Amino acid sequence: MRKLFISAVLALAGALSAQFAGIAPAAAEELRIGISQYPTTLHPSTEASVAKSYVHAMTQRPMTVYDQQWELICMLCTELPSIEAGTAIPEDLPPEVEGAGDGRGIALRYTIQPDAIWGDGTPVTTRDVMFTWRSGRHPSAGTGNLELNKRIHAIDVVDDKTFVIHADRISFEYAAINDFRLLPAHIEEPIFDAAPNDYRNRTAYDTDPTNRGLYFGPYRIAEAVAGSRLVLERNETWWGKPPAFDRITILTIEQTTALEANLLSGNVDMIAGELGLTLDQALAFEKRHGERYQVVYEPSLLYEHIDLMLDNPILQDKRVRQALVYAIDRETINARLFEGRQTVAHSDVSPLDWVYSEDVKKYPYDPAKAGELLDAAGWSELRGGIRHNAKGEPLQLEFMTTAGSRIRELVQQVLQSQWKQVGVDIRVRNEPARVFFGQTVHQRRFTGLAMFGWGKGPEHIPRTTLHSEEIPTAANGWSGQNYTGFKNAEMDALIEAINLEVDRPKRKAMWDRLQEIYVEEVPVIGLYWRANPYILPQWLKGVRPTGQMASSSLWVEDWTVEDR
Repeated sequence: MRKLFISAVLALAGALSAQFAGIAPAAAEELRIGISQYPTTLHPSTEASVAKSYVHAMTQRPMTVYDQQWELICMLCTELPSIEAGTAIPEDLPPEVEGAGDGRGIALRYTIQPDAIWGDGTPVTTRDVMFTWRSGRHPSAGTGNLELNKRIHAIDVVDDKTFVIHADRISFEYAAINDFRLLPAHIEEPIFDAAPNDYRNRTAYDTDPTNRGLYFGPYRIAEAVAGSRLVLERNETWWGKPPAFDRITILTIEQTTALEANLLSGNVDMIAGELGLTLDQALAFEKRHGERYQVVYEPSLLYEHIDLMLDNPILQDKRVRQALVYAIDRETINARLFEGRQTVAHSDVSPLDWVYSEDVKKYPYDPAKAGELLDAAGWSELRGGIRHNAKGEPLQLEFMTTAGSRIRELVQQVLQSQWKQVGVDIRVRNEPARVFFGQTVHQRRFTGLAMFGWGKGPEHIPRTTLHSEEIPTAANGWSGQNYTGFKNAEMDALIEAINLEVDRPKRKAMWDRLQEIYVEEVPVIGLYWRANPYILPQWLKGVRPTGQMASSSLWVEDWTVEDR
């Protein structure tokens, strides 16, 4: 019955597509975007998600960011600090600051865009800088960028718009403070000071999301219907280039088949590549409707993978983790589902990145090898096709992902079947994205395997996902993104050392070793590097995918409507 219903919806959408597809919206001042997930929170610094990043790219501006050419640029600041220009000055650390061990840090001078104003008319100032840093360092605030805020051991206020950050180390990317997302002190500071330990549950971004004073980008959020839609309207105080649309409505449609139907019916004008149709759907869509739409495929640094819960006794054995990788045929999955357009992920570094190691260990499809490893790990007795250990316990794991993502659920079924062939009993339990990301993954409630995607930037140091200090716990307010619970002293040391090494050849050698450890220890099963499909109307111009974690919507003011 469900299949018949979906078929009927698609048939109706196809009948309507000739009327709506490729035609500019009735009100040219509005753009309707479809995405497949709703942000679990709208606070800029907690619970990182692609959905939230996509929205905030239109309502705020990061201090610094990597652009479409993967070059670091200023957005909210006026000029990047530079040692050559004298605006980045190496310095000795004060005795009370431990730093990275060499006793040297760096002073970085930034100036906020002089015309930057919050949507309620309050200027964006160094007061916001100081509050963002103070709240970001609080151990129970639950900020995803806790490490960055901890590395900043002091901030000097020069004036309302200029400040100097004192960092506890000289990093190769010392000027990048991409995750330092300013918060409006005039709104958020009283909330934080009233109950710092409960701040994440009281923030105005979630209790009063249409407050104009929360935003300073080209748009502000004018309506927020949880799980359904966000309506963005022009921000009257925006200081930059005026955007083309008076209103942008972002509709959340979790079922990707329904997302496609909404596009064909004209209910949405475009589907975001960051969080929209899966690649297989886009390939099929292009064959049927490509002449009426722009279909753009962007190879990206989006890493589709499976986090393994290393607190699970079964998964604590490295041989089991390696066997799980040998038992899956990622090349065939890529060929049959994605027409070979997505690169198999052999490590957590993309072949598009200059630090990728060509010599990294590969795990070809080898069920026999998987069986040998499982035998050696003590899972040698077969009963009803399922392996058991000497205690009679079955080799059984729970496998979770986002419910409603058709391709993830299809990949999940294929993996479940392939693992069953080597005697692993996989139990599927999926959840809506808002629950899966907001609670299950974020608070490490999954017990076995969790499949989702990570967005990365160029030469992205995986501290938050792999360093042992980044394991979320109730005690640290669920800060950090090391959801697997991976602990490896050499990995910790490499992450710290890479950050400090300015010599590129030396840094590359460290990256090679980091990938060796990652692939050998298998805290995560890499699947593939996603190619994001953008489905755009013919009349929309200026959408430029970045291929990395910065959303295309960060340049929304460059989007235009072409007259027909």
